[in-house]
Formats: sequence, structure tokens, C-alpha cells
Amino acid sequence: MKILILGGYGIFGSRLARLLANQSQLTLFIAGRSIKHAKELCNNLHRNAATIHSLYLDRDNSNIETQLRLIQPDLLVDASGPFQSYDKDPYRVIKACLATSINYIDFADGSDFVKNISQFDTEAKTNDIYILSGVSTCPALTAAVVRRLAKGLTHIHLMKAGITPSPYADVGLNVIRAIASYSGKPIAVMHAGRLTFSYGFTETMRYTICPPGHLPLSNRRFSLVNVPDIRLLPDLWSDINTIWVGAGPMPEGLHRMLNGLAWLTRWRLIPSLTPFAKLFYKTKNIVRWGEHRGGMFVSIEGIDNHGQKYERSWHLIAEGDVGPFIPSMGAAAIIHRVLDGKIPASGARPATMDLELEDYERLFSTLDIHSGQWDLRRTNTSISSSSLYKKLLGQAWDRLPQSLQTLHSDNTVKVIGIAQVERGTNIFSRCIGMLVGFPKSGKDVPIQVLFQRKANAELWTRTFADKSFSSWQASGSGHLQNLLIERFGPFSFHLALVVTAGKLHLIVRGWSLFGIRLPGLLAPSGNFYEFDDHGRFNFHVEIKHAFTGLIVRYRGWLMPAN
Repeated sequence: MKILILGGYGIFGSRLARLLANQSQLTLFIAGRSIKHAKELCNNLHRNAATIHSLYLDRDNSNIETQLRLIQPDLLVDASGPFQSYDKDPYRVIKACLATSINYIDFADGSDFVKNISQFDTEAKTNDIYILSGVSTCPALTAAVVRRLAKGLTHIHLMKAGITPSPYADVGLNVIRAIASYSGKPIAVMHAGRLTFSYGFTETMRYTICPPGHLPLSNRRFSLVNVPDIRLLPDLWSDINTIWVGAGPMPEGLHRMLNGLAWLTRWRLIPSLTPFAKLFYKTKNIVRWGEHRGGMFVSIEGIDNHGQKYERSWHLIAEGDVGPFIPSMGAAAIIHRVLDGKIPASGARPATMDLELEDYERLFSTLDIHSGQWDLRRTNTSISSSSLYKKLLGQAWDRLPQSLQTLHSDNTVKVIGIAQVERGTNIFSRCIGMLVGFPKSGKDVPIQVLFQRKANAELWTRTFADKSFSSWQASGSGHLQNLLIERFGPFSFHLALVVTAGKLHLIVRGWSLFGIRLPGLLAPSGNFYEFDDHGRFNFHVEIKHAFTGLIVRYRGWLMPAN
């Protein structure tokens, strides 16, 4: 199978080439305006199984049809863009593919470009080829996710989604140009059942991305973007009356500056941000700080056939540099399906029905990408209740060993066991230990823990021999969504619950004093986890600080008191 990747050395085109390079059945043509960059990528990939060539090809050249006849690829993938800015003959490449009977896929996320692709449907069917547009995160992946979330629901009335890249991820100039082209400009939005208009990057919301049992991203700011989903999803789910999709570029300071400039454009003090695209591009790739992680969420609200209301959300986190692979995975998945003999039906259409989430998940598993779903059932007044840890872990609860589930269930009110305790010797650590009430050092110290459980909160009273101390645990909200908040007097610690290899880790993500957030760099640290040992609950708690060293370390086992 011969595949021509137009813009094949760009941010997303090169990722597609890397995803396909291990397939010996493929011949890849890395094409674009820079033969130098095309050759560099080919040299980097030359040891892979696929046959790979570099090629000069200008999509705006009038003889592109002639070039395609000479190359005769089975499939052309347009990864160039920005598709929002193709003013003169935006479908030039598609028309050339129709004239030469070459299958076509693109990464377009421009609403008008993707929506209007259907005008070529009859001609594509006549030529027995497929023309698929929007084979990118939006709308191909988002549509697949909504289909997964909508299972068992008869009506969906709201959909929200957001994408936030790592601040260290490479962002192509074409992506920046696309964002600049509509920032502060009117874009179509679906709100309260009607198509209306808002302004790009002037509407914002905050959200915490957290696949169940995985370390969450910090709470992120998302701004309204112009993507095809707003125009396409109502064709698939007629009951949707509100659709909102945002982007969360980092660092947040730069994001807020872009919001401000978008408002100046909305107020017509600046005609357009497009002339500033190169400046934005240089700034974005110089000013970088924060976690080297990106993510995505899709959430829906709907009703099942019993009239029960549900809130469901799907979360994804991509670690390190793997985030830019995700927009390329749709095209890779379709090509894998073709190699397996599952050829897309002929015709021209947005690619909202050509992939399922399972196609993406197979590719996620090959990279450091984690995803999962939250499923909340609403009563008439509130979200249905469950035990605190079960609520915070969601699907990851089922990955806990039975002994951990038992201790964190509502039925357990008292546990007993044995612990080993070690206290820090620094004068400051001893003072902290006395203030909190931590136990003295000792071996085989008898321990009991009493649980007082209330709505969304638990009081833990730990007694080591004759020394007791207590803490309140509750679920976070707002900026602290999906975190466990543990309060010792005026101090609160914000903990992420992470499940790995049967262990439940509690990872400090922040802290506060009397509700005022304190610098994360000054927070206590340590190693906190729970695990099962031959059917018995075990714990390991270590609290230390850069200024004091070890404060306390206690570990041991617990079992329900009969």
C-alpha cells in the first residue's frame, strides 16, 4: 500500500509516519514544500520496516494532479493545514484525488471545511474511493468517545470537551495560525437547542482531567475553540442542545494573554490576530513551564430509558512527548483497518462514524497514554452517593485488592493491627510530631483506627498504643476536583489517589492553611501507599520535609475488628 503524507515532516504528519513506519506492507512518501525536512525525517526512519521516500510536493501548485498521476499512491493523507485558512480553492487536493481516483484522508479541524466535504460524496462513490475529512482529535476521536459514553442512554442533551497539550509539546506554526484566525471572531455554537454565535477564546471554563486511579493534571483553564463537532454532532445525536469544546494551552499566563487579545479583536480594537501568529509561535516555543503532560476530556449529560439522569466523562492523559501522536492516530487506525481488509465505504464525509474508541485504545496501549471513564448517576437532588474512596477512584476501585476495598467500605467502622513507628530526630520534626500527636518510635506497636463516616467525608482516629491523633478526609471540589482532602487542624493536604500494580498510592498535589493555598514546593513529601499481603491490608506512611528531614514513618497491617 502506497501512502503519500502531505506535510509529512510536520508536527502531526511526522507522528503519523512514525506510527506507520513499522509496517512492512507500506511504502510511505514524506511530501511537502521542503525536500530538506522530508529527507531528514526519512533518514531518521530508514531502519524501520516500511519503505520510505522523500518527495517535493506543493499543495497549492496547479500541477498537483499531474504529480499524483506520476506517484500513483493508494492513499493521500493531508496533514498540512491550517484548513481554516484555505481561502482560494480550499478543496484543491481533494479535487485532484477525485480526478485520479486516489483515496483521501485529512487532519482538518476547521468547521466549514469538514462540514462541506459531503459535496463530493456522489463523485467519490462514482470513482469508488473514500474521502474522509476530520480524521483528527476533533471530530473523529470526540465522536467515538461520545458513542462510548452514550451507551445505554436514550437521550443526550449536553456535551463538553477540552484538549490541553503539554507546555513542552511542539506546536506547529499552522496550529497557531488556525487558532489566531478565529480568536475573537464569531464562531457557531450550539446552546440551549439553537445554533448561535460566540467568540473564539473569549469564553472559558475550568476542568480537572483525571483518568480514574491515575495522577491527575492540575486544574486547567479551557477557552472556546472553533471545531467541527459543533456542526456535526447534532447530526448524530439530535437531542444534543448544548455543545462546548475548548483548548487549554499552557502556561496559563500565556493563555490569559491570548484571551485578552481575543477580547480586543472581539471589540474590534484589533482586526485580527493572524498577523501575530509567528510571534505567538516563537513565544510559545520559548516560554515553557509546568508539568510535561497533556490531556483531554469529553463529558456528556443524558437520560436512560427509565428517566434516570447521568453524567459521564472520559479522561485521557498523555505523558511527556506522546501527546502530539493523538491527532495522527485516527489516520493510523484507518490505515491499519485497511491492511486488515476493512476498507472504508466509498463516498465523501466527515469521519465521525468510521472509527470506534477501541481503534484508538489499541494505539494508546503502545504509548504512555492513560484513559478512563467516570459514570455518575444523579438523583433528583444530588449525585448518587458511594463510599469516599470508591467515589474518588471510580473504575479504578475494581483494581484494588479485596482487603483494601473492605477497609475503605462504608461497613467498616473499626480496624486493629500492629505497626512499626519511627520518629524524626530533628528538633523541628519532633515539635511537629508533638503538635499533630504522632506516636513515639517503637516496634510491634498495637494500633486501632476508628472511622466516622458522613456524607462525602470521613473522620479517621488513629490510636498507637495510648497515643491518638485524628484527621478529616473529604472529596475535593472546584480546583481540587477528584482529589482527596485530608485535614490536620488548620492544614489541609490535597492528595491524588493512584492505583498501580495493586497498590493505592496517595500523592501530595498541594496544601493549604486555613483554606489559603501554600506554595507546592514547600509542601511536606513522603511515600504513602496501601497494599495487600496475603489477603491482609498493609500500609506504609512516611512524612518528611526538606527543612526537617523525616517527621514520622509508620508501617504495618490492619484487619477489621470483630
